[in-house]
Amino acid sequence: MALDQSVSRRRLLQLMGGAAAVGTLAACGGNGGGSSSSGGQVKVIGAGSQEAGLRKALDDYKKAHSDFDFNLSFSPADQLQTALRAQLAAGNAPDLHAVYPGNGSAMSMVQLSKANLLADLSDQSWTQKIPTGFKGAFQNDGKTFIFSPGTSVLGAIYNKKAFASAGVEVPKTWSELLAVCDKLKKKGIVPIALGAQTPWVTQLIDYALVPGTVYAKTPDFDDKMTAGNASFADSGWADAMDKYLELQKKGYFNDNPNGTTYEQATSMVGTGKAAMAVQVSAVLQAFREAAPSPDDLGMFPFPATDVEADNWIPGGVVVGIAVSAKSKKADQAKKFIEYCGQPEVVNAWAEAVACVPLYSDGDAKVDPVLKPFLPYLKDNKAVPFMDQRWPNAEVQPTHFAVVQELLGGKSTVPGALKKMDEAYRKTA
Repeated sequence: MALDQSVSRRRLLQLMGGAAAVGTLAACGGNGGGSSSSGGQVKVIGAGSQEAGLRKALDDYKKAHSDFDFNLSFSPADQLQTALRAQLAAGNAPDLHAVYPGNGSAMSMVQLSKANLLADLSDQSWTQKIPTGFKGAFQNDGKTFIFSPGTSVLGAIYNKKAFASAGVEVPKTWSELLAVCDKLKKKGIVPIALGAQTPWVTQLIDYALVPGTVYAKTPDFDDKMTAGNASFADSGWADAMDKYLELQKKGYFNDNPNGTTYEQATSMVGTGKAAMAVQVSAVLQAFREAAPSPDDLGMFPFPATDVEADNWIPGGVVVGIAVSAKSKKADQAKKFIEYCGQPEVVNAWAEAVACVPLYSDGDAKVDPVLKPFLPYLKDNKAVPFMDQRWPNAEVQPTHFAVVQELLGGKSTVPGALKKMDEAYRKTA
């Protein structure tokens, strides 16, 4: 589908995304590229969701540059947030590595660039093409420190055969969603697979609901939070968390979500044991690999309210790559990123990870599964992933923890939101 046929470019420019750990991260491993000798290799560590695009870009670049060799591996979110962050501080990090756009986590572009741990990419020509509305995801103090291929959306990835088996269709409102879940449950199909043992997964249902419960009513909520004129506790965040727990209380999740991993939930949806999972479009490939056929899977906006017009979607710049400021192969790594900035590479990478390209010369290919989301972008009913505007790296892990506590019956919604408000107000 051509981008200009379905997506408002103006709206895309307004999306300042950055899913700090929206987890576009699957636990993957392995390496690639070249010989076993590590002498001249550029060491690369990526997020699992990057694999299809990053590996292709590296392989294609190596074919055209015989003097370039690399060692590629992938890491789950918790290791990126801890082990990789520590390596960067110690000066022994990989030359090229995953970084989250914007602010909001220990491995976000803002946090790392403030600590002088990322190489400046501002002199590369592609940086001049970053749409104005996206600059907050790529730049700090006017300097560019990260490359990302485009924008991901968040919604429900669903198994079409499971829906057909229960005789249900894609819901457009919250009440319709509950009715669909009820029919699926009665059919013996887990309505929603939730792998909350994997911390970053905990946030996704809240992220899917909050655009409708908060931003549709208060589009400037982030500005009000920054100014101290709003709080999580006294906002539609409470409604979103109540609905999150309602899904659990009605038995619409798999047993023991806190003991279920992302990978297990992915397999459940792929095989049809579960009907859907709330996820970012960047992990579509992992779900497709878990299914007998990629065509078994679709994706739809997860409704938060009973007024269809009030249902908005979250969208944000996907996890990107950056160069370690202390890399001894920084020149080679920067040349590769400059290659990634070419429109044809941007488009290929974006298509591989099911996101809307950052920019394009002419029409851009968008995964057909994303078609239901495009009208929301066109109609200005999309907001950045919530963490993009959070002021520090404390709020997100607090959010992870309180959701696990809620699911485990160890907290209440007011108590959870109080902790998030306290984390929000922390200063460095």
